[in-house]
Amino acid sequence: QVQVVESGGRLVHPGGSLRLSCQASGFDSAYYAFGWFRQAPGKGREGVGCTSVGVGKGFSWYPDSAEGRFSISRDKDKNMVYLQIDNLKPEDTAVYYCAAAQAGYGCYRSRTTPSDYDTWGQGTQVTVSS
Repeated sequence: QVQVVESGGRLVHPGGSLRLSCQASGFDSAYYAFGWFRQAPGKGREGVGCTSVGVGKGFSWYPDSAEGRFSISRDKDKNMVYLQIDNLKPEDTAVYYCAAAQAGYGCYRSRTTPSDYDTWGQGTQVTVSS
C-alpha cells in the first residue's frame, strides 16, 4: 500500500528552525513529485513548496509567501523527503502535510494544487509560540 508519513512537528519558539520528514513506503519516491502543504485553524490548505521528479531536470518551487524560509530536500535511497523551515513565525503554526504525485503531475503541472496530489500523509503539528 502506498503511504507517506510525516514526522518532526513540535513546539518551537519564534525564530527557531524545524526539519520535517516524510517517509514514503510502498512505492519508489524517486519517480514521484512531492509537495508540502499546511493548514492553519480556520484556513484552507496552503502549499508551501514542491519538488518535481528527476535529477538533472528536477526542480523545486516555492510560492512567494514562503519568503525564502522553506526548503525541500530528498533522500531517494531512504525514500524520504524533508521540509526545512527557518526563522519560524507564529503564523507558521499549522498542521503540515506531505503529499506525493505521479510523474507528470504535481509540481511540474500545477505546483501546489492539492487536487493534483493523490497520496497524503496524516499531518504533523507545528506550533510556533513564545
